[in-house]
Amino acid sequence: MDAIEASGKTALKDLLSAQPGITLGTGEGGNSFGDRYIIRGYEARSDIYTDGLREPGLITRETFALEQVEISKGPSSTFAGRGSTGGAVNTVTKKATVDGAFHSAELGLGTDAFQRLTFDSNNVVSSDTAVRFNLLYTSKDTPDRAPAGAERMGVLASAVHNVSDELQLSADFYHFEADDRSDPGHAYVRDTGEFNAYDYVGQDGLDFHNSSADIFTFSVDYQVSPDMVLENKTRFGDTDNGFVVSGISRDALRSYNGWQDNSYVGTQTNLIVGKEMGGKQHTFVAGIEFAKETVAAGGYSIDGALTGTLDPYNAQNNLWSGTVTKNPRATELGLQTVSVYLMDTVALSAKMELFAGLRYDNFDFALEKSPSTDRDGNPVAGDNFTYGDGLVNGHLGLVYKAWDNGNVYGSVSTSSNINGGEADSGTNCGYGGLCVDAAGDYKAAEPEQSLNIELGTKWNVNDEKMLLTAALFQTTKDKVIEGGNDSYTGAGFLNTGKNRVEGIEFGLSGNITPNLSAQFGIALMQSETLKSFNDGTRPSTNRQGEEQTDDLGNVILAETSVGKPKANFTDTSANFQLSYQMSAALAFGGTVTYSSEIYGGQPDAGAGTVELPSYGLLDLFASYQVNDNFSARLNVENVTDETYYTAVYRSGGIAYLGDGASAKVTVKYDF
Repeated sequence: MDAIEASGKTALKDLLSAQPGITLGTGEGGNSFGDRYIIRGYEARSDIYTDGLREPGLITRETFALEQVEISKGPSSTFAGRGSTGGAVNTVTKKATVDGAFHSAELGLGTDAFQRLTFDSNNVVSSDTAVRFNLLYTSKDTPDRAPAGAERMGVLASAVHNVSDELQLSADFYHFEADDRSDPGHAYVRDTGEFNAYDYVGQDGLDFHNSSADIFTFSVDYQVSPDMVLENKTRFGDTDNGFVVSGISRDALRSYNGWQDNSYVGTQTNLIVGKEMGGKQHTFVAGIEFAKETVAAGGYSIDGALTGTLDPYNAQNNLWSGTVTKNPRATELGLQTVSVYLMDTVALSAKMELFAGLRYDNFDFALEKSPSTDRDGNPVAGDNFTYGDGLVNGHLGLVYKAWDNGNVYGSVSTSSNINGGEADSGTNCGYGGLCVDAAGDYKAAEPEQSLNIELGTKWNVNDEKMLLTAALFQTTKDKVIEGGNDSYTGAGFLNTGKNRVEGIEFGLSGNITPNLSAQFGIALMQSETLKSFNDGTRPSTNRQGEEQTDDLGNVILAETSVGKPKANFTDTSANFQLSYQMSAALAFGGTVTYSSEIYGGQPDAGAGTVELPSYGLLDLFASYQVNDNFSARLNVENVTDETYYTAVYRSGGIAYLGDGASAKVTVKYDF
């Protein structure tokens, strides 16, 4: 049984959060609520790729149209371009094939009103042409937190046409809609250091979280010669994400809201050449890429009031009446990038392989900020921010196949982050938005630079039925652009920070015995802020830039970030799945997921004081193959119904609750 299928997880967010070294973030700092991934302690919400092309936009992502999920760890700007400090995620979609027709339908039913229907149909039109359809409809309540829940539908239509033995054309169109209601979770109580176990899940008529996507991709693959392949992918996409989430913080009702509309076009052309040079076999990849992204973002006006007494321990205390109006955009970002790159893998000998690559990205950044008011109601004039720059990144590595069943490798790779590169954050400095210093300068900010050094080994054991891996790594991020005391103002300090993450990861996958298989991963990491503008010697200032003093007139020093671990970071995380094939028809198993404690906080300022406790989860599954066409699967998640948290605002205003115990049965019919 496939590991993804066995897990029973259907949202990409849930699938990734169970992987070692990956945590989740909330909609902190003005960025929209949506899938926010943090890999090895570094933001990766803009480092999501589908079939090798960047797919920007902070939206909800499903798994119904995915063939597999690929996770790369460490800086990888040679492959991915800007960002990708901690790593990147590439999803591979289900594609039409002329190899044969197949059809399958799945129906899932479970607790908390869970229902899910998917349909996968590959149709061979002729010996050269095929079309495939993947359909989804699903709805569910959040376990024990209704009426929080989700309703989603999607379709992926793909086609392939082999013009000749050498030339293949393919295209796909993806449409997705999510009509969710986010669970605001629990709020942190500073006096006790605990979380209020509120039953509150929002107000009917007020709370919503909607997102949608329309994405078209066209691909050309041409076998120029036996040793040369030319390929191109071109994508046009529109995504949008809007939300109003009400939560209870410090016994008062608080609303979080925002919207983001994203349009983009990207095209990537690769030339792959296998060639012998100097008596060595080389595999070259040369490419050029163009991407243009436009992001408009704003908020909602909420006119209304509560009629009655708010009871945070009653999920059904719907007291609000009024209207929610989408405001005009507050910011609009245009980001255009042209990239060229060259990579080579060369066999130096029968046992040694060298791989290297170099990439140059040239970008133009333009952010328009509309007139607004600050937190105190004072008017703030609009502004336009424009600049451009170039980024050079590379990687170099060596693989030594010292043994028939194992190898060791070492690699060095870099990445660059630009000022304002997180498109969903606008001018929210400190969360990847544009930072402007006290003098109004932002163009002086150099790109943040990250360097990763990694040593590892891979072994095929148990008669090559099992793969064992280990990797020791260190990622150092320098020239960090830091937010001020109040990151929401847009003021910050340019290239004043430095931090580091180091650790070791172990992995195991394959068959222990003919009937017993396992997948295991664990990440043991530590992080530290090495340098910061706030080094413990500078005065604390308010949002107006005024120095703060105590009752005796003494200057209050700003709290230092130096020495702090990273926010939204777990030192230890692990996932262990066992599956036992009892008979040709029956298989069963379980998955244990563990995460050590996590601290909230601003990404560039180190961990805050709000702590999420460690947790361990147990999921169970079983499958039964009734006949060649019909099968059934049972998934029971969070068997012990443990209360746990996956992410938190730095202030503790919202702590995302992990799902409680749930069960579902899925039947599949192949025809």
